[in-house]
Amino acid sequence: MFKLTSLNLNGIRSATSKGLEAWLAQAQPDCICVQEVKAQAVDVAGKFEALSGLQGHFHFAEKKGYSGVAIYTRNTPSDVIVGYGSPEFDAEGRYVELRFDTPTRKLSILSVYFPSGSSGEERQQAKFRFLAQMYPHLQALRADREFILCGDINIAHQEIDLKNFKGNKKNSGFLPEERAWMTQLTTDGGLVDVYRHLEPTATDDCYTWWSNRGQAYAKNVGWRLDYHLATPALAATARSHAIYKGEKFSDHAPITIDYAI
Repeated sequence: MFKLTSLNLNGIRSATSKGLEAWLAQAQPDCICVQEVKAQAVDVAGKFEALSGLQGHFHFAEKKGYSGVAIYTRNTPSDVIVGYGSPEFDAEGRYVELRFDTPTRKLSILSVYFPSGSSGEERQQAKFRFLAQMYPHLQALRADREFILCGDINIAHQEIDLKNFKGNKKNSGFLPEERAWMTQLTTDGGLVDVYRHLEPTATDDCYTWWSNRGQAYAKNVGWRLDYHLATPALAATARSHAIYKGEKFSDHAPITIDYAI
């Protein structure tokens, strides 16, 4: 089994101060994809290159304390791809890909942090540009190799993916255009939403993010924003899942899926 976790850290320094490493030592994933590292190489050096025996590979944002993604892995990759070729978004540290290629298989694990548009129209338009770029990139990747994309997608796809869907239809993260993009990706785009493959009707148990306002976590007024998106052959090997809510390392919960690969 290959145990793969995704978690938006909301800052690696913050998350590790709240017990992340102890949890990793207990949960023992083979690989964890993280987003919102909110650190630069100088901050990671000597402190966070590895976590609980997993070696990290990073894509840092140019802006200090902003964005950034990483993949921590137990296995040595055959190649590390930092960025996906977009000057605008590669500067924001949003994409890292580890390749684990053998003579008989091309396999990639991706950690991707999709932009949020919640701060205003300017960032919403940036989010739409990112989606427009990411779709053909993933299609080209799918034509060449099997992969699992883990990340904070910042989109709740269906009404069952957030508590208050009626009140959020005009809000970033649940806009019709964003949901349509997810629908296209998981139909014509050929990728599988692995959690929904395993749990097609789950509602309250599916959330991975809660606002810090209004006791949202205590009342479980959440959103499902964190995904495993996989090519069909890999998605078919998914055997079990877990969304860990025993401790709060950030405003997101880690989602782990076991694959028989």
